[in-house]
Amino acid sequence: MLSEQALEMIDIVARVGSFTAAANQLHKVPSAVSYAVKQIEDELGVILFERHHRSVSLTEPGKHFVQHARELLAEMNDLKRSTQRVANGWQPTLSIALDNIVRADRISVLISDFYRHFSDVELIIRIEVFNGVWEALATGRSDIAIGATTAIPVGGVFQYKDMRDIEWAFLVSKNHPLAEIDRPLTDDELRIYPSICLEDTSREIPKRTTWLLDNQRRLVVPDWIRAINCFRDGSGIGYMPLNLAKPFIQSGSLIAKTLENPKNASPCCLAWNQEKMSPALEWVLDYLGDTDKLHREWLA
Repeated sequence: MLSEQALEMIDIVARVGSFTAAANQLHKVPSAVSYAVKQIEDELGVILFERHHRSVSLTEPGKHFVQHARELLAEMNDLKRSTQRVANGWQPTLSIALDNIVRADRISVLISDFYRHFSDVELIIRIEVFNGVWEALATGRSDIAIGATTAIPVGGVFQYKDMRDIEWAFLVSKNHPLAEIDRPLTDDELRIYPSICLEDTSREIPKRTTWLLDNQRRLVVPDWIRAINCFRDGSGIGYMPLNLAKPFIQSGSLIAKTLENPKNASPCCLAWNQEKMSPALEWVLDYLGDTDKLHREWLA
């Protein structure tokens, strides 16, 4: 009795509040709808609708039934669509992990262009930090990673494309005591101030730190926006990607300093799981382009 058609009929009756109105939508006579609802109620042993003179309303058990019936209908529809996608060679979803060093404005452009090309693939975007990007690939949470940095800490069937190096800028506030020192700064001069660090989002792979000296306090923030705020108000010092820091250096709100022991540039790459190739993943790889385009659009 509880077929998809029966669930849809109960849903329609609940929405329109009468057997007559439901019958009009279903192109049936009201007596056929009323009889079918009664059969379902008899099968359940529960009254779903209170009958009034010209309308019906849900009982408490009826409300429970309709709520879960709608969930079942949605799941059935999703199952049909996902099965059709698999039959056509499509994955139901494509998951992309982005290290938050990449340009945020490119993310919305990617999403917009992707959905113009694909009407039946869901795009999942995850923002990760440092080894969290690699962990997303290694655990299967993501199929492709943009802006993965430093050495590759995971094995597996991954392919890579160079995005060139990320350059780092060491920053202090324009009002910081270190701002006026006109020479490379020593570790001892730096150690007394908190190091502004981003929290690595990995949970299983060992975490990395942006920059930290021995016996130096950390100030851990969730993203570069919060880091910039902390740099500007003098809460701490540290490194951030030059491409993100440049506007604030040019405006004079942040001062770039040289160190006796500077941080090296970080190799950066595009990485993807070769075993999860699909038309959508192939399109994204082609869309992102070669090394020059990747560096220019995502890191410059």
